[in-house]
Amino acid sequence: MFPVLPKDCQIVWVTTRGASFWAVNYKITVQSLGEETEQSYFMKVFLHNRGREMAEAEYESTKAWYNVVPDNVANPIGWGELASKPGRWFLLLEFRDMTDRMPLVSDFVTVVAAGHQAPVSPTGKFGFHLTTFAGDQANDNRWCDTWEEWFTRAMRNTMEAELRVHGPHPELQALSEKILTRVIPRLLRPMETHGRTIRPSLLHGDLWHGNVGVEHGTGAPIIYDCGSFFGHNEFDFSCWRAARYQTNRTHVEAYFRIADKTEPVEDFDDRNALYAA
Repeated sequence: MFPVLPKDCQIVWVTTRGASFWAVNYKITVQSLGEETEQSYFMKVFLHNRGREMAEAEYESTKAWYNVVPDNVANPIGWGELASKPGRWFLLLEFRDMTDRMPLVSDFVTVVAAGHQAPVSPTGKFGFHLTTFAGDQANDNRWCDTWEEWFTRAMRNTMEAELRVHGPHPELQALSEKILTRVIPRLLRPMETHGRTIRPSLLHGDLWHGNVGVEHGTGAPIIYDCGSFFGHNEFDFSCWRAARYQTNRTHVEAYFRIADKTEPVEDFDDRNALYAA
C-alpha cells in the first residue's frame, strides 16, 4: 500500500467514470495549495469481497505493462484501503483522457507485441508473483515450468468453478476430462518438446475491446484493466476469436506480421480455439 495523492493538495472535483459488477470508477481532480495547476487521477474502488487482492493485482499488472509501453498505459500511482470505508480497497492511476473506440489495427498490435516481446519472466517460468484477475476470475499464478502445466491448471479451475455454480453435469464432466487429458497435451505439449521452447511473455490477460481505448489528442492506443502473468503470447488472442468482440482475424494477421507464430504453426488455429473456449 502507498501514500497516493500529493501532499498539501485539495480535491477540486470528483465524478464517476463508469462501473462494473465489482468496481466503481472515478475521476479525481486536485489542486496543490498555492498553485493554479490542476492534476487529474483515475480511481477504481473495488466492491468485490476480494477487493484487496484485486487492487494490488491490477496495480502490479499495470506497473509491469507501464514499464514496457509507458505511452500506452496509465502510470499506476498506488493502491490501498479507503480511510472513510475500512474494508473497501482502491487503485489510483494517472488520468488518461480517451475514447472507448478501438485504435487502428496496426497501432494496437504494435503495442501488444511490444509488451509480449520486451520483458523477461523473473524466474524463467510461467506465472506471476501474485494472483491476478480477468474481470473477477482469479488466475492461479503459481510458477510452472511448462505452459501446459499452467494452462491445464487454469482450465481445470474454470471447469470446477462452472460445476460449483451450475451443479453436477455428467456430459460436461466427461468432456472436461477429455479436454484436460487429451486435447491440451495434444495441442500444447508439441510447443515444448522435440527441442522446441516457449518464451514466457508478459500477457495482458483480458485483452478484449472493453479494455482498450484511444487517447484524445495523441490518438495513441491505451490498454488498461490488466490481469497479467507470464505465458504463451498467443493466449492474449483468446478474446479476438469470438464474433461479439471488436477484434478479429485481421488483428491476429497484423500481429504476425510483427512476431512469428509458435511452432508447430499448423496447430495455431486449434490452439486459438482452445484458448477461446
